[in-house]
Order: sequence, then C-alpha cells, then structure tokens
Amino acid sequence: MVGGEETKTGEEENQKSSTPFDLNDYTIIKEGEAEILMHTKNEVFYNKTQVNNRDMSVAVLRTFISKRKEEHEAQLSKRTKKAMKASEDHDSGLEAPSGTTASNGKSNGESEKMPHGEEPEAKFRGELKPPRVLEALSATGLRALRYAREVEGIGQVVALDNDKASVEACRRNIKFNGSVASAKVESNLADARVYMLTHPKEFDMVDLDPYGSPSVFLDSAVQSIADGGMLMCTATDMAVLCGGNGEVCYSKYGSYPLRGKYCHEMALRILLACIESHANRYKRYIVPVLSVQMDFYVRVFVRIYTSAGAMKNTPLKLSYVYQCIGCDSFHLQPVGRTVSKNTSVRYLPGFGPVVSQECSDCGKKYNMGGPIWSAPIHDQDWVGSILSDVKSMKDRYPAFDRISAVLTTVSEELPDVPLFLSLHNLGGTLKCTSPSAMVFRSAVINAGYRISGTHVNPLGLKTDAPMDVIWDIMRCWVKNHPVKAQPPEHSGSVILAKEPVLQANFARAVASLSKAQAKKVARFLPNPERHWGPKLRAGRTITSKHASLLGPDIVDGILNNNNNNNNQEQQDEPEPKRKKTQEEEPTSISSS
Repeated sequence: MVGGEETKTGEEENQKSSTPFDLNDYTIIKEGEAEILMHTKNEVFYNKTQVNNRDMSVAVLRTFISKRKEEHEAQLSKRTKKAMKASEDHDSGLEAPSGTTASNGKSNGESEKMPHGEEPEAKFRGELKPPRVLEALSATGLRALRYAREVEGIGQVVALDNDKASVEACRRNIKFNGSVASAKVESNLADARVYMLTHPKEFDMVDLDPYGSPSVFLDSAVQSIADGGMLMCTATDMAVLCGGNGEVCYSKYGSYPLRGKYCHEMALRILLACIESHANRYKRYIVPVLSVQMDFYVRVFVRIYTSAGAMKNTPLKLSYVYQCIGCDSFHLQPVGRTVSKNTSVRYLPGFGPVVSQECSDCGKKYNMGGPIWSAPIHDQDWVGSILSDVKSMKDRYPAFDRISAVLTTVSEELPDVPLFLSLHNLGGTLKCTSPSAMVFRSAVINAGYRISGTHVNPLGLKTDAPMDVIWDIMRCWVKNHPVKAQPPEHSGSVILAKEPVLQANFARAVASLSKAQAKKVARFLPNPERHWGPKLRAGRTITSKHASLLGPDIVDGILNNNNNNNNQEQQDEPEPKRKKTQEEEPTSISSS
C-alpha cells in the first residue's frame, strides 16, 4: 500500500533524525529564544553576522501578523455593514439593481460561487487562520526556530533544504528546542523551487535567504504566496548588483546596474523590479513595506497581491537611469505613463528622452542603467509600527541597537525620491571642501525643496531639487570657499565656469536636522567586531586567502592545526609504505 510505504519512510526518517549524538562534538549557540547545536566541523552553514537580518525579519513578521488581523477585521466589518444594508433594502421592498446579486444568491443568472466552488471573500469568513511560514533555505533551522518560539500567533513553519546534512541538523535542533518547536516546525528534504511550485498560494509568508543570488527562486516563490501574503528576500551578491559585473546582473535580474555612489540603493531597486517582473507573469504585483541595505546584503519585504488591472500600473513604477560620466548627475526616465479621459485610463510609453546627448552641467556623455523600481520602497506606516514594536520589546532582540538605528533612519527618508546625492562626490567633482550636511540641507530647504538622509549612506542626501539647483548651490559655496584652478576640460571647471541662476541661502534652516539627529539618536553604528561580513560556505576548505573574512589569527590557527594533523598522519604511516616512497623519489628525479 502506498500509504503504508509513506508511513514507513517517515518512521525511518524520524529514527534517523533521533539517533543519539555526542554533545561534546557540538557547540550550543543561543540567539533570541532559540538554541542550535553547531557541529565543530562546520558541516552546515551558519552566519553569526545575519543576526541583524533575523532580528529584522522577526520584527516584520510580528507587524505582518498584527496588520493582517486588522485587515481581516476591517473586511469583516465592511461585509457586515454591506449585508445589513442589503437586508434593510430588502425589507423596505427595494429591488436589487440590475447586474448585482439578488436575494436568491444569483448574479446575472449565474451562481455567486467561484469556479472552484469557493464563495467570494470566503477567506474573510469566520476566524483568521494562523499564518503559515515557509523558510525555503533553512540550513541549521535557526531562523525557523526563532519564528516559532518568538512570534506570537504564528502557525506552521516549514523549513526546507536540499542538503541531507542540513536537514538532519535542522531536525536535531527542532528536537533540542523542545515541545513548542517540535509542534510548529517541520523540516523537509526538498528542492525549494519544486516545493514552492507544487504548493501554490499555500503560504502567508515565504522567506528567501540564499547564499548569493535569489533570482532562481523568485519565479516559484511568487506563486507559493497567498494573496496579501509577504515575501522576505535577501541578496548577498552585492558586487554583481552594484555594477562590478553589469552583464551578470542583467542576466540574473533583467536590469543593468550603474556604479554611482547610490549603487546600494540601486541594488535594492533592481531586486524589487525583478520580483515585480516575476509576479507580473502570474497577474500579480508587489507592494514594498520595507527595503534595507545592511552589512553586506540587501533585504526586501514585499506583499504580493493578485489583480490583472492593478498589474497594468507596473510600467509607471519603473524607470531607466541616466548617469553622467563626468559629474555623476543622474536623471530618471519613466518606462510608462497614463492619460486619463473622462473615466477611462490609457497606458502609453513614457515621454523621452529626459536628457540630451551631452550633460547640460558638464558636457560629458551619459551611461544608461536600469530599469529600476522608482516607486516608494518603504511603507512609512509599516516602518513606524515595526519601530515601535521593536522598542517595546527591546530585550527580545539581540541586535536591537543595529536594527533600531536602521529603522530610525528609514523612517526619516523621503519616500518618493529615488536614489540620492553624495556630499563627498559633489565636492570631489569640483575639487572643493564639502559643506557640512546641515549647511547643505539648509541651502536646499531655503531654496524651497525637500531633503532627507538615507539609511544606505551617512553622507547620502535624498532631495527633490533638480540637478541644476544642486550645482547652483555648490557654485555659491565655492565662491565663499575658493578652489585651485583645474584644466578647462575638467567637469568641475565646466560647472564652475557658469554663473549660478539661484543665489543660495546657507542660513541654518529649522528642519536642517532630523528629529533623530536633534535627539542625538544613533543612526549609523560601527560593526560590532573585526571581519564582520559574509562567512564561508559550509564544508569549504579554509586557506590563507580567507584571512579577510575570518581574520588572520583564526586562519593561521586552523592552518597550523591542519599541518600538525598531516604531520601526525605521516608519522603514523606504516614503515614499508614509507620506504617505498623514499625509493621511488630518486627515480622520479632522474626521469625529469
């Protein structure tokens, strides 16, 4: 019998995962409320640095559950009011309008039921089920265990991996974490892509945190998420996303990156555009709630909805980027636009080009990159909720200082301004000393424009002021802070040769300091220790080239241990075999 075979296989797997093990071979690692057993041989990938990533994910998941509950209650309330109004109309003898559902449950002669037998808005009837979570690439299972043990109201957590050692480690850790983890978390040996494709719209939250690029998982991930669910996605291939290998980025993400000072934010926007592209293939679209660049990776949190009509707005959310090769001025070219006439909306290609062949500021050519996501990358209502939740449970976040600093800076960003300027870059182009952030902010505000910082770069400034206004402000600054003459063909010389149209006012503006700066709240923290970054893949042989990742002391210690072990093995080698080797050596020398 098939069922009997499946049961037998499951029992064998459980017996295998419950085989006794020696605790002396493992190190116990505690993070949050979860504990995992880490083998001394590093057989399964674990990255201590990702505590910031995991803490941020726990915080977003908590907010997602509360927001989901609020949306459900609002939908129930709306349906109740609608039903009461229909009942009143029926009691007063009013007939249902043509084309709407009548009291007999029919609409235009058709049943109200959906094709699959599901009634419309059935998911909003009765109680809201606890959200199901999929951790697609689980390794040790630490993230799944933290979700299960720390997030209230969470349902089943499915942890996947296609590596047997990882699945065994995950099952061992589930058992080690007690009854709560055992009841909520299950570990499966499976290819994440196949599993997600065969479980369409089954999960309320899918977490993708691969070692490298997530591009190969996105197509199946957007299909496995329920309507209104959330995708959490990490990309650690920053060299590719930031313009180190533009052709590779285009092949993976369908967008060409530019190597500007804003490259890390551009990486976020390239990833969002890629997810949107995959979602569009299935009449779905994304709504970003939080997008952050931390440490050595980017992490996005997006909700996914299904709507063929709303999907048409995608070209309005994408833009190409023109970046001057001389002065780094940049301009955005929207992919699409709309024209409204009465109640109808037409979708048309965007007007262009937005720039001439040569830069109007310095006369150099432009590089073109993109398309990137140019719509907002955060939902400030969500960011405020996540930040207040994190502050209210400070003790439950091991990386509280870091994630609260990032969220504070994100909460101050201008939501509708893609990419940013760098003060040092502006000064570098003109070969002048850079104005302080407060002075430059004041000049922009006094000119009638908005300006804010960015969580990506302490020296980055987001503003809706056009580039000619920015250069006018810098020209006025240079008049008060003269510079040495540069060759006439230099970009800075061309810019300074023009007289400023706008006379900048550098008097301190009230809003030149953000609320966090005024209260002296930390916004950019140093790394907690040296060599804080991505670690090696599990089982990778450590050599001297890994000193920049692990530190020279650790690498030297490991290499010395390996050499000692090799020497010991040679000493323990049988005598006849060693003689034979020695006899063969002269032969090999003479033959050469």
